[in-house]
Amino acid sequence: MIVLFPYLKHRYYRHFRSQTRVLPSRLLAVGFLGLLVSCGGKSENSDSAAPNPEVVTAEAASRIDSLLRNMVVTGNVAGISALVWEKGQEAYFGAYGYSDREDSIPMDRNTIVQIYSMTKPITGTALMTLYEDGAFELDDPLTQYAPEFADMQVYTGVDENGEMLLEPVHRPISIRDITRHTAGFPNRPNIPGLSEALAAADPLNRENTLQQLGAKFGSLPLWFQPGSQWEYGPSVDVQAFLVERISGQPYGAYVREHVLDPLGMEETRYFVPESDRDRFSAMYRREDDSTLTQLPDSTAKIEYLQRWPLTRGGWGLTSTLDDYMRFARMLLNKGVLEGRAVLEPETVELMATNHLPDSVEERSWLPGKGNVGFGIDFAVRVAPPASPEENNGVVGEFFWDGAASTLFWVDPKNDLAAVLFVQLFPYDPIKLHKKFRDAVYGPYQPRSGTETE
Repeated sequence: MIVLFPYLKHRYYRHFRSQTRVLPSRLLAVGFLGLLVSCGGKSENSDSAAPNPEVVTAEAASRIDSLLRNMVVTGNVAGISALVWEKGQEAYFGAYGYSDREDSIPMDRNTIVQIYSMTKPITGTALMTLYEDGAFELDDPLTQYAPEFADMQVYTGVDENGEMLLEPVHRPISIRDITRHTAGFPNRPNIPGLSEALAAADPLNRENTLQQLGAKFGSLPLWFQPGSQWEYGPSVDVQAFLVERISGQPYGAYVREHVLDPLGMEETRYFVPESDRDRFSAMYRREDDSTLTQLPDSTAKIEYLQRWPLTRGGWGLTSTLDDYMRFARMLLNKGVLEGRAVLEPETVELMATNHLPDSVEERSWLPGKGNVGFGIDFAVRVAPPASPEENNGVVGEFFWDGAASTLFWVDPKNDLAAVLFVQLFPYDPIKLHKKFRDAVYGPYQPRSGTETE
């Protein structure tokens, strides 16, 4: 079920803040966070009146170590690392194997990896800083800021000549649609007629700018009516386009100024300079016979070894384990890290709330991630695991992962965040994410059908 309370509460908070002109936005956020803490909220190093038991016990740390080591020893991965933060401190770190097996370079906590779609929550955070400044509302039509998306048509099939059949949109694409993947942008290569049009426009070509990307997507028919189904795709690239359009600042500069630099994420970048490439992990592909092939840098790293016109919001960042954990810790701590406020507590709550109504029944492969809905660039767990086969996790957690099998999640209930780094294609072919979650939380425990937390 979709939950609207955090959204409504946040609207009242934004109204309060808009009437308060004395304090700058980020200082006001820190002050409000302090008020929450004094009223019983929990900051990064605060003590709870009734703390949950420790998750990463010595036994859990041993399970995680055993899993990571076994992944390398059995040849399932070349190198792997993990970092878990719990109750205000580092609870686990481990790194095994090689970031570059051919050159015998060990996997380490400062290894640079391609995070692919773990870029998306960072883009969503950048977008929501503009939301906090009152630049837009989630249900505003995208055309209010981007006329490129006016008069959109929706694909309904092809006629006997292979020409696309189209109908008008029932309603405009909203900003909420692009934050929860319900906009309708086409993304598959097997949609008769529409896939050919998508390939011809080539909006995601790295030689395009974000403004050209917006114009090209605006010229294409939508695959389905906005809001009618969940389909993962280029919506977050359109978010980056929107940040650039609203702010008047190049997206790469905006995300650096408003998210990465305030969090001290100096090694989270679109471009890896020559001086750091010895720490840049190789990429591996698991073959059908279960062997690993190290992919050549000339193809696997081409996106990051020179600067391209397209600064994508959906993927394209590299990061280190510690850098990405700083982002996760900020979210865990309700928008603040080490005294620097990036988001307000209500904004983090809004992002981590399920925005998919029950009417959105077609959800592609999202149900395969567990009993989850979708918030603003995160999957959000809405019910406990129903069986040992389902991914382990806690109601209220929010998370996402990347094409090279990386993963992170934030678990507010247990005051815990976890990051798992590996560079393995195809995506999670060995159920590593489930195994890692099981190692952190322990074996599956059956729950009653009425339990929600």
